[in-house]
Amino acid sequence: MRVLIAGASGFIGTALVDRLTAEGHEIVRLVRRKAQGPDEAAWSPAAGIIDFTVMDRVDAVVNLSGASLARLPWTKNYRGEIVDSRVTATRTLADAMRKAKRPPGVFLSASAVGYYGDRPGELLTEFSTAGTGFLAEVVTRWEAAAALAPHETRTTVFRTGLVIGHGGAMQRVGTLTRLGLSSRLGTGGQHWPWIALDDEVAAIAYLLESRLSGPVNLTGPTPATADRVMNAMAERMRRPYTLAVPERMLGLALGRAADELLLSSQKVRPQRLIDDGFRFTHVTVESAIDAMLNAPRARA
Repeated sequence: MRVLIAGASGFIGTALVDRLTAEGHEIVRLVRRKAQGPDEAAWSPAAGIIDFTVMDRVDAVVNLSGASLARLPWTKNYRGEIVDSRVTATRTLADAMRKAKRPPGVFLSASAVGYYGDRPGELLTEFSTAGTGFLAEVVTRWEAAAALAPHETRTTVFRTGLVIGHGGAMQRVGTLTRLGLSSRLGTGGQHWPWIALDDEVAAIAYLLESRLSGPVNLTGPTPATADRVMNAMAERMRRPYTLAVPERMLGLALGRAADELLLSSQKVRPQRLIDDGFRFTHVTVESAIDAMLNAPRARA
């Protein structure tokens, strides 16, 4: 397939390009500068500008655009950027597909488990309702923008959690652990939806050729608490895990991001992926962390 990717140079995008190229797909990158060859197309997502004719030349579109949630704290201005960078970019892609003479057959658009809000004690699947909070509102608007794609295009929104790999939030966790500052966050009993980077990109590649549409959870099949994730990192890096940070202190330091990212509990199950036959390489978060720490970049 010829696949157009927005966000190809990011944490997940870089790994996805490698995966799809290895599988024989042809990649076209969306870039925020002048295109320098047939494997690039220019756009300005903030301004809603894109050469919509590129949509006539590709079979599928993968949207990974969005400002990082791991950048802290979330100031008022940055919360606006979190929203705009997702909604505007997604709407720009959907509008371009609608203008194309031959729209792509597949549109895979990133989303997030933040859709479910804070739901302690509840098992969450794609059939669960939306929660409340800032991220739930962001994701609702984000997915609504993806739904503007033409009806003949199979549209799937993949709701991702904490991606275990060299980048994103795990980069910060790794730095704190390496410095001996890994800590229990609040009670530590809140569930963190996680997925190994290998499985994240494998699932996206799988969705390109699957018939699934609508929301799909991209999380590991075995739930894990924040305490389990942080303790596993510290244990494998041979660092202490004895500190504890009360919820109140996290709130004072990080504001809304503490409640939405670190203290929120979401026991998410990738029900539709499992039912469709996708097989995970890393079934437990410990396996995902082992793979991350044993990767070539870690050794280097």
